[in-house]
Amino acid sequence: MNGELSRRMPFSLEAEQSVLGAVLIDPSCMDRLAGVLDAEDFQLEEHQELFRTMQGMYLRSRTIDPVTLLDELVKNGVYDEAGGKDYIRLISEIVPSVSNVKDYAEIVRDKSILRALIRASEEISEAAYGEQDDVPHLVEMAEQKIFSVAEGHENKNFIHIRDALVQVYDRLHQVVENKAEVLGMPTGFSGLDRVLVGLGKTDLVLIGARPGMGKTSFAMNLATYAAAATKKAVCVFSLEMSAEQLVTRVLSSEALIDSYRLRSGELSDEDWTKLAHAASHLSECQLLIDDTTGITVTGMKAKLRRVRDLGLVVIDYLQLMQSDRRIDNRVQEVAEISRGLKLLAKELQVPVICCAQLSRGPESRTDKRPMLSDLRDSGAIEQDADIVLFLYRDEYYKSEEGGPQSTAEVIIAKNRHGSTGNVKMAWFGQYTKFTTLTEEHEG
Repeated sequence: MNGELSRRMPFSLEAEQSVLGAVLIDPSCMDRLAGVLDAEDFQLEEHQELFRTMQGMYLRSRTIDPVTLLDELVKNGVYDEAGGKDYIRLISEIVPSVSNVKDYAEIVRDKSILRALIRASEEISEAAYGEQDDVPHLVEMAEQKIFSVAEGHENKNFIHIRDALVQVYDRLHQVVENKAEVLGMPTGFSGLDRVLVGLGKTDLVLIGARPGMGKTSFAMNLATYAAAATKKAVCVFSLEMSAEQLVTRVLSSEALIDSYRLRSGELSDEDWTKLAHAASHLSECQLLIDDTTGITVTGMKAKLRRVRDLGLVVIDYLQLMQSDRRIDNRVQEVAEISRGLKLLAKELQVPVICCAQLSRGPESRTDKRPMLSDLRDSGAIEQDADIVLFLYRDEYYKSEEGGPQSTAEVIIAKNRHGSTGNVKMAWFGQYTKFTTLTEEHEG
């Protein structure tokens, strides 16, 4: 009997009743519970129904008190009038102090996490005993389950629209109070941000271009800006260049020193001063580079889960990645990789920027601006990406040297959250740097 008791699922009846009772006494407590609790966090089904009903009444701006709540519960078939009245009176009397509602909610949430951890452990144990899958896949599955619990988005049942509505309301209040914190991650290019309103937390962003257009430079401009502006970790997977080559480019962009002079070592005293300033600024950024060739989505995921305060992931570039299993058909392989990247963004709750090479399609057209049909190897990339950006420089086709500054276009070919269009940019090839054209005119 003692063994059975010690293995009981973590649960606090008093904390669950106190949360519900606090809302009953003071319905404004709902504001403090948004983002902390949802109905699934309650262990007792009866409490889940009570909380959902309260949420529904709160969203409809209906008064929540013992009489109106009982009426709603009877209407929904949760209670009959006699049984419901006694229990509602009990929970309203049990609350020690309404002002401590957030503390009670945290106890309920903690117990919910412990139960999720136990369920995840049982599933991992079952899968390991079964030996039905490859060991790397089992380890990946185990990591994913534990990570999901830690991040608070473990697999649950269906989410009722009331729970989702409360979350949306909470987010809208946060947007009003602190826009910069809640809106998408800025790109650092004002023209682009006006259209995209930043990059969403689970966005897969594709940067497509023909070789030589500057997609690596553009992605690194985004990465360095994000790392400096948000102070979060930005992870770059460089499958083509070594970490040293990549950092040389970043230094060129930040210090505004000709990349040729950096490679050849022909540096003036002024250049060394500019380099020191740029290096000092960059060393403060949490910019993490991995130059493993042919890495898989699973390999990336395993590394990224260990990064604290992750803000953005950049991959250069898609066609150099490998899928986790051998697929002879390259189109299917790229489709699997792009799907994996979208799931990665969703799981880690950060934007994932992925560069991709385009087919030779634009070369044969009079108007050489890229189109969605130019995405190499797979239409699945277009389907999985939330945002597709194409880089285009007219000078590239007219002459190799575009002068110290040439114009570039960022073509927003797909934007799941809003409008598409073209944004004019300035491109400084010798510094491998893009800037917003308007900023250049103002400067």
